[in-house]
Amino acid sequence: MSNPDINSTSMNLARNRLGMHKLYLAGLWLSLILTALFTRTLWPIDETRYASVAWEMWLRGDFLVPYLNGEPYSHKPPLMFWLFQAGWWVFGVNEWWPRLVPPLFALGNLFLTARLARLLWPPFKDPLNERVARHAPLILLGCLVWTFFTTVTLFDMLLTFFTLLGLLGVLHARQQGGLRGWLILGVAIGLGVLSKGPVILLHLLPVTLLAPWWVIGAGRVPNWKLWYGGLVCAVLLGAGIALAWAIPAAQSGGPAYAHAIFWGQTADRLVASFAHRHLWWWYVPMLPVFLFPWSLWPPLWRGFKQLWIDSRQTPDTGVRFCLAWLLPTFIVLSVISGKQVHYLLPLLPAFALLASYAVFREGGDLRPKDAWLPGMGLVLTGLALSWVSYLAQYFPQPGWATLVLPLAGFIVACIGIMLIMVPEQSRRQGVTALSISSVVLIVMIHLSVARVAAPTLDLRAIGSYLHSLQEAGYPIAHVNSYYGQYQFVGRLHQPLQVIARHEIVSWIEAHPQGRVIIYSGDSYPRGAGKPEYTHPYRGLTFSVWSRAALLMNGQP
Repeated sequence: MSNPDINSTSMNLARNRLGMHKLYLAGLWLSLILTALFTRTLWPIDETRYASVAWEMWLRGDFLVPYLNGEPYSHKPPLMFWLFQAGWWVFGVNEWWPRLVPPLFALGNLFLTARLARLLWPPFKDPLNERVARHAPLILLGCLVWTFFTTVTLFDMLLTFFTLLGLLGVLHARQQGGLRGWLILGVAIGLGVLSKGPVILLHLLPVTLLAPWWVIGAGRVPNWKLWYGGLVCAVLLGAGIALAWAIPAAQSGGPAYAHAIFWGQTADRLVASFAHRHLWWWYVPMLPVFLFPWSLWPPLWRGFKQLWIDSRQTPDTGVRFCLAWLLPTFIVLSVISGKQVHYLLPLLPAFALLASYAVFREGGDLRPKDAWLPGMGLVLTGLALSWVSYLAQYFPQPGWATLVLPLAGFIVACIGIMLIMVPEQSRRQGVTALSISSVVLIVMIHLSVARVAAPTLDLRAIGSYLHSLQEAGYPIAHVNSYYGQYQFVGRLHQPLQVIARHEIVSWIEAHPQGRVIIYSGDSYPRGAGKPEYTHPYRGLTFSVWSRAALLMNGQP
C-alpha cells in the first residue's frame, strides 16, 4: 500500500516546482518587457498608428467604429483598441499601457502552451510528460522571433492567445464531451475575429476538421456527426460574437466602412492575396532564423528523427494534433496570404510542443558538442553587434549606428563562448540555457541598438510641436501618405489634411496661416526660405513649413 504522507509530500513538491517554474517564466518575460519599456517609445509606423486609432476612438467616445486621422479605420477589428481604452479608464491616458497589452497576452500564451501540453501528453500517464509541459513554454520563449515580438505592440499575440484557447476547447470536446469545449471554441473564434479578423478560422478549423486523423488510441471515439455539428455551432457562436459588434458598427460607419469590414477583410483580401509580393516559398529560407537557436541544436534534430521513427510504428495523438495544427495553416499562409514574419507567430506554440516532446522523449544526456552550433551562432551575432559602430565609419549606415555600444555584443559573444566551453549535461539544462540566451540577446539589442536609434524613432517631440500648432489654431497639411503616427504621441484633437505635393501651392493660398509637413532627405527646397521646425525621422528629415517660407522658395 502507498503511504499517504509520502504521496502528499510528493504532490506538494510537484506543486512547488510548478510554482517556481511559473515565476521563472514570468521573470524572463518581465526582463524583456521592462527593457523594451525603458529603452524605446512606440515605434512608427505600426505601433504609433494603433495607439492613434485607440486615441481617436477615445476622443470621439465612439467604441463601435475605429478611426484614424478622422476617417473610419477598417483594416483591423477593435478588441485591442478596446483594451487600450480600458487601461486608460483605470490609469489615465498613457503610452505604457498600450505597449503592455500584447506582451500580457504573450505571457498568457506561455501558460496556455503548457496547459495544451498536459492535455496532449498527460503527466499521470508518464512522469516524463511533465518535463514536456514545463519546457514547451521555455522553448517557445526561446524562439528568437517570438522573443522579439513579445515586446512589440501588434495584434498577433492576441490572435495566438485565442488560437490556443480555441484549441483547448477542441481538446476538451474530445476528452470530456459535452458543450463546454464547443463553448470555449466558439468564444475563442468570436474574440479571435475581434482581434484580427477571420484569419482565426485558418488557425482553428484545420485541426478540428482533421480530428479523425489525430484521434487515435485508447479512449472514447467521438460521434463524428455530433463532432462536426458541435464545430458548426461553435463557428456560429463565434460569428454571433463578432456580428454583435460588426452589424451596429457597419450601420454607424456607413456603406463604405460596412463593405470594408464584411468584404475587405475576407473576400477582397483573399482575392488580392494571390498577387504575391513574395513567392510561395518565401517563408522556407527564413525558418532557420525564425526558429533560432533551436534550428541549430542537434538534440532537437535527433529528437525529431526519433519521433518520426516512433510515429510510423506507433502513431501519437499529441504529435498528430500538432501537425494537423501546424502544417495545413503554414501551407495556406505560404500560398494565399501576403507575407509578414509575424503572421507565423500563432504557429510557434505548435513547434514548441513538438520540439519539447521530441527532445525529452529521446532521453539521455547531451553530447559535448551539442552546444557548438547555437553557441557559434551567438558568438557571430555578438561580434556583428559589437562591430556595428566601427563599420558605420566606413559603410553607409544610419547616423545612430556609430553610437551602438560594443559591450552589448561582447556580452552576447561571451554567452555563446560559455555555451561552447561549458556545455550543459541534461536536456533540461540545455533548454534553459538556450532560452535564457535568446532573452539576453533581445535585451542586449534593445540596450544597444534600440536605445541609440530611439531619437530617430521617437515622435513625441514632433507630436508636441504639432499639438502646439493646433492649439494656436493653425491648420496643418501633411504631404503624401500619412499613417496617423502623430495623432496619439501629440495627443492631437484634429486630423491632419493629407495633400499631394502638387497641391501645396493651392493649399497654402487657401490657408494663409497654415503649416505644411514635408519630408526631405539631404536637402530642402532651394531658396531663402527655411522650415520653422525640423526633426530626424527614419533616415529622413521631418520639416514644418510656413506659407512665407515656401513662397520664398518658389513652387516646392
